[in-house]
Amino acid sequence: MKSVLFDAFRCSLLLALGVQLIACSDHNANIALGTLERDRIVLKATAAEIITQLPLAEGSDVKAGDLLLQLDDRRQQALVAKADANLASAQANLTKLQNGARTEDIAAARSQVKGAEAQLVEAQKTFARAETLVSKKLAGAAELDSARAKRDSAQANLEKSHENLLLLTNGTREEDLQQAEAQVALAKAALALEQYNLSELSIRATSDARLDHLPKHLGERTSIGEAVATLLDKNAPYARVYIPETHRVKIHTGQELVIHVDGLDQPQTGKLRWISQDAAFTPYFALNSTDRARLVYLAEVQLPDSAANLPSGLPVQVELPHD
Repeated sequence: MKSVLFDAFRCSLLLALGVQLIACSDHNANIALGTLERDRIVLKATAAEIITQLPLAEGSDVKAGDLLLQLDDRRQQALVAKADANLASAQANLTKLQNGARTEDIAAARSQVKGAEAQLVEAQKTFARAETLVSKKLAGAAELDSARAKRDSAQANLEKSHENLLLLTNGTREEDLQQAEAQVALAKAALALEQYNLSELSIRATSDARLDHLPKHLGERTSIGEAVATLLDKNAPYARVYIPETHRVKIHTGQELVIHVDGLDQPQTGKLRWISQDAAFTPYFALNSTDRARLVYLAEVQLPDSAANLPSGLPVQVELPHD
């Protein structure tokens, strides 16, 4: 936050100085003032956790992937383990359905069928004897009804045993396999998400750069979205300057401009990489000549690679083309 406010203050100061100098003399009308700057990369916390590691010091050169800051990951490690267990369970269930019934289960089902057949034969014979006795009036109707019920029950038990055997030998239904495969895919996606969340607790450099600032200390708890590291581009800096309105139409992106850097005897030649399409302050519909002369446009002039070691913040002057 302090860095953002400082940048805003510095830009406002440069704007005020640029406007004042432009209005002072004709010589300064051909000069754009500013400072050397570098592109900033601000890395933010993805969770409200305690900082457990700060392996690199501010000012260190880093490469893409280097660990800059580690947040406490014990909670997330547990979630990864849970997701991994869910995946293992889903995969085991799918394998079970794919393999079908074990030979032991099928053998047991066949034995149940044979046992049900034997019970049915005995029940049928018992019913036949009861029927004969009733016809000879040697037994009552109740005994015949009981024998008939046992015969029907044995028949139903045999049919049930046959169905159980078919259930084991016909294999798993296609719909059950598809459902199990979907459960595995769902568990894999959940595990991948938790693993990604775990990796997000390790704040790493996203490119080769210089570690400029670590605003938090070891043992502090971060807030989600809070800036925890700032990187500066290691390449040559650029001059952030304000172009007077009188020169706006004379310059274009890619144009070479001469840059004078404080402390260097020889000027540098840079290329204009960007210029704002809007003035630095909102103009009125009717501007007199004095007001128009104060309009400026923010621009960035890239220095050559030979200037890569120059520090940020140095004052610069950029020569502007004139008639």
